[in-house]
Amino acid sequence: MTCDGADVFPALCSRDEQTKRTIALEYSYSRLNRGSKLSRDVIHMWELGGGTSLLKLLEIPINPSTILSLVIVLVVDLSQPEIMWVTLETLLQSLRSRVDLVLKEIGDVSLINTLQERAIARVGGEHRDRDMLNLFPTPLVIIGSKYDVFQDKFDSEKRKVICRTLRFIAHTNGAALHFCSTKIDGLMQRSRALLGTTAFSSATLKREETKDKKFLVDHNKPLIIPFGMDSLEFIGTPLLPGGDTSQVSARTPLELWKHSYTSYFPQEKSAAPVKQADPTSDATYDETVIDAMRRQREEELERYRKLAEKRAEDAGKQSGLHMLS
Repeated sequence: MTCDGADVFPALCSRDEQTKRTIALEYSYSRLNRGSKLSRDVIHMWELGGGTSLLKLLEIPINPSTILSLVIVLVVDLSQPEIMWVTLETLLQSLRSRVDLVLKEIGDVSLINTLQERAIARVGGEHRDRDMLNLFPTPLVIIGSKYDVFQDKFDSEKRKVICRTLRFIAHTNGAALHFCSTKIDGLMQRSRALLGTTAFSSATLKREETKDKKFLVDHNKPLIIPFGMDSLEFIGTPLLPGGDTSQVSARTPLELWKHSYTSYFPQEKSAAPVKQADPTSDATYDETVIDAMRRQREEELERYRKLAEKRAEDAGKQSGLHMLS
């Protein structure tokens, strides 16, 4: 799932193409040679744009045929902290709900156990925080884009708040966290390597395989945090303008971090998905020409939806891994 990630995703996937905003759900694929030119692995990539407005389309790439090989990449815009919490919160809740629904639909206890075992292996079975984490069932990578803007736009205190908050969210979900910028080649290369490793090793990825990799948590530098390398002790406590967390009414650590973050960065109301009444069903606004155009657009969307489902079905029949961004 991507949030304003159209500028970074083609570069992460080594696609040399002009940046364009992802309107809905787009499909592409990538190949990787394994030993010989005759042996090639395939990643099926689904890129969902529109922030939180098109979450229903999640049912296309997240389905029973992809769940075991699924990798999810969340791309968040570091230059827009005023919508970051609401966006991440909404996307993560929707993703969990969709994955849980698919697992319930499959009804295979052994498959659920396999995913749980893989999630524990990614962060490390002996991790000190294991009992305090709500591990995401499939590999999850959070990419903070536009680091170059973030670096210049905010002072040290605000960068610290954003970095610590993203670290907490990533760590408690068992995710990896990387900052990148399309204008800084070194960061793009590192993030691209992370995605390649995660995608092609999703079934066997273990913390022991990432513990020797670069690890950077300084809020004055781009974060690089592989799976299982962070801890609640390293992250520290939430920063509050008043400095006293005892005065905050919070039932869970997540609520405390939310209060901290939104104290510094109040969230725009427009960032939250709001279910509104459909004015097109109100006879007061009946316009023959406009209604005809609306029906045409709805038919086009339905055709697009069926085409996307067909692509997902065809991709599921092929061997390979599935990445949702």
